[in-house]
Amino acid sequence: MKSNERESIQIPVIAVGKGWVAVDKPAGITVHNQPGRDLCALVSTLIQNEPQLRIQMDGDPDFGVNPVHRLDKETSGVILLAGDPKTFRFFSEQFESREVKKRYVGVLHGRLENPKGHDSWGKWRWPLSKTAGGRRHPQGSGRRLPSETRFRILHRSTRYTLVEIEPLTGRKHQIRRHAKISGHPVVGDARYGSTRSASYLRRNLAFDRLALHARDLTLHLQEGKGPETLETPEIPRAMQALFETNP
Repeated sequence: MKSNERESIQIPVIAVGKGWVAVDKPAGITVHNQPGRDLCALVSTLIQNEPQLRIQMDGDPDFGVNPVHRLDKETSGVILLAGDPKTFRFFSEQFESREVKKRYVGVLHGRLENPKGHDSWGKWRWPLSKTAGGRRHPQGSGRRLPSETRFRILHRSTRYTLVEIEPLTGRKHQIRRHAKISGHPVVGDARYGSTRSASYLRRNLAFDRLALHARDLTLHLQEGKGPETLETPEIPRAMQALFETNP
């Protein structure tokens, strides 16, 4: 990725505080492990070029910016980065103890049925292995651990269902794997869904991403007493457009 290409990628800032910044990660960008090209590098450049942001964060230059949690490369949405070791530990402990509430929105293939009973929330409880699975074996190989995902239907079209999703455990690709096992894989998921469908969407609807977005995080901030929510302003336009083109 050349310098002018990095500059053309917009990384919206959701919120900032002393020692931390929350951004809206675009789909298709890895969080780390691609020096100079990943989200950490892009946010570091953003901080260097924005004096006010740099002053608000007041981070440790030797520490840089480091992600407190992860998102798949294909997934967009809110991600929290720390700018000093103390802040990193403060947030990491909340993620490790499962205190953080994560909420996603996703577009699934087909018309997902309403949960049984009076509760608007349904649950997927298929056990999953720690390692990622694939299209044929989404539960993964090896020992499978208890896994739980909550979902709530927001909207349906003739072909798709828009859902709100909360992973209650932390298995790799958990939402994508559970959606696949349910018979309603995430739209655009070339790993767990249909490659033919993903190709059709790219060719005919210019939809070339995974239809999964990390909408918000609820956790304790150092500046406040109670839990607060860091939320992206809207669902990505490409995901919304699927319902407008396929009513």
